Amino acid sequence: MTTFYRLLGFLRPYKGGLIASLILASAAMVMTVAIPYLTGLAVDALQTGARHARAHELALRNHDRHTLLVLALVIVGVVLIRWALTYLRRIIAGRVSLGIEYDLRGLLYGHLQRLELGFFDHQQTGQLMSRATVDLQAVRFFLGYGLVFILQSALTLVLAGIAMIVINPGLGLIAMLPVPFVVVISQRYGRRARPAIQEVQQRIAELTANAEENISGVRVVKSFAREPLQLKRFRHSVSRVFDQAMVSTRLEARYNPMIGFLPQLGLAAVLLIGGVSVIHGHLSLGQFSAFFLYLNMLIVPMRSLGVTLGLAQRATASGARIFQVLDRAPRLTSPPGAPPLPPGGGHIEFRGVTLRYEDPDEFGAAYSRTREGEAIRASETAQGGRPDSPAPVADAESAGTAAPPAPPPPASSREPRRARAVLRDIDLDVPAGRTIALVGATGSGKTSLVSLISRLYDPTAGRVLLDGVDVQSVNLRSLRQSVAVVSDDPFLFSASIAENIAYARPGASLAEVEEAARRAQAHEFIARLPQGFQTQVGERGLTLSGGQRQRLAIARALLADPRALILDDATSSVDSSTERLIKRALDEAMVGRTTLIIAHRLSTIALADEIVVLDHGRVIARGDHSQLLETSPLYREIVAKGLPEQVFLTRAPREREVSGL
Repeated sequence: MTTFYRLLGFLRPYKGGLIASLILASAAMVMTVAIPYLTGLAVDALQTGARHARAHELALRNHDRHTLLVLALVIVGVVLIRWALTYLRRIIAGRVSLGIEYDLRGLLYGHLQRLELGFFDHQQTGQLMSRATVDLQAVRFFLGYGLVFILQSALTLVLAGIAMIVINPGLGLIAMLPVPFVVVISQRYGRRARPAIQEVQQRIAELTANAEENISGVRVVKSFAREPLQLKRFRHSVSRVFDQAMVSTRLEARYNPMIGFLPQLGLAAVLLIGGVSVIHGHLSLGQFSAFFLYLNMLIVPMRSLGVTLGLAQRATASGARIFQVLDRAPRLTSPPGAPPLPPGGGHIEFRGVTLRYEDPDEFGAAYSRTREGEAIRASETAQGGRPDSPAPVADAESAGTAAPPAPPPPASSREPRRARAVLRDIDLDVPAGRTIALVGATGSGKTSLVSLISRLYDPTAGRVLLDGVDVQSVNLRSLRQSVAVVSDDPFLFSASIAENIAYARPGASLAEVEEAARRAQAHEFIARLPQGFQTQVGERGLTLSGGQRQRLAIARALLADPRALILDDATSSVDSSTERLIKRALDEAMVGRTTLIIAHRLSTIALADEIVVLDHGRVIARGDHSQLLETSPLYREIVAKGLPEQVFLTRAPREREVSGL
């Protein structure tokens, strides 16, 4: 099924509105077609009345005047009816268009929510946003308005053609003679424009991604005074859009005037041949006037055919980009009829777990590759592009003036390479209520390991069990409600502090939210804010300090009351005094709850009952502090680099474990 026909499928829920819109458009066109006929009768009445006036036939002249008045009133009535029909048609078409937009947005966003985390690891936010905004608008406008306009134009051609042939068959055929040529040229234009327009949409997506990245990273940009560099990069993206848009513009400038010119040849022929027929009395002046108006009705849709085809091509290109997302099936889902996670204390088991991250999807820049000869890289000179800009992608049929496509890579380079395993044969048993610290160098697989518990990723081999149940066999929502994660880079939404804390459990009362904030040592700084818990935080919580964001994230996790708690270097953004307060709260919160701590500070490791050392995706040692000092060279190196904090690993007395430096 082609992209175009798939787009038509979105009209199915609005079949009634679409049919009503088409009926109203057809009725309006019937009224429009009646106007030239009535105008022709009026011209004949004028001509007859003038002849009677010259002959001083007053009775007949008065009759002609009455006929002219009636025709004028009928024309006004027809125009008013057409206006009412057009008004209703636009209201209904607008409702259909907005309904399609509503459905498409919900479908696209819902599908993105169902995709696994691995999908987003390789995507630019701006690329996805462009599909949800620019591409969606192009599809919506065409399905809501463009399609009806095309059908209305086709109906105009048919009705006007029939009317002209009825008036004068020979002259009608002459007037219709340019139509086949217009159709052929329009098809040629559509075939050449589609790849160029598709590349424009892709480059707009790249521009959106560039702008989103610059705005999101504005703190880094300004910190390093790199505004000129970012402006240069943005201008480069704008230049790429400009160059490719000029390719589409040149195609439009080449074909649209030609499409508009051909009907004028028919008009010239009608004026010549029809005028001669009027002079010789074979055609009345009224008939010729009606014929001329019908011909002008015929010319309008033919002249706008290029624009209409442009809308269709843009919608098809945008639809292909939208379907590229919708056709990406979620690879991490709950089995059909999966039961919820049964009650338990949080016993976690890793059995022979190996994890390899999947290759990225062909999104973003990869999507703009040459496909099936539809698009090639044109030489800058041949296309007249801007200097210092990448060459635009030309249409398929302009290959004669473009640089030849690059040869395909050798077969060996096209073969997929097996991804490097980030975890290898992990066997780890974490009893319920136990606190385990995961330590190791950066990239050793600590975060990847804990991500398997809540199925942010699935292992390539092996099994992950929570309370004796394979996590892949239970309902995904119930699983994730049982696991809370506090990362080293907490994310806050543009909402109130209370809403951010209650995000883990939307039904929580304000008293429960405040209690979670107290346990996370966040209540004191929240109380000092102008509106307390109702204070609005900026995007990503950037109006708060790193330590404040971290404590709110901990409060959010505590409110969820999970059976398994994952702290991914959760105290990395706080000072020593705040860290001391948070650790006291965590020490209480971890009682009776299975906790995995990813730690780089020895003072954080001190909270654990047991320590697991990872290196290059493998568990190489496990034990308490004193055991690992004797058996693990890597752990001894970690401790040696953290000598100022060694005091916290003595575990005597208990209070020193959760105190600061």
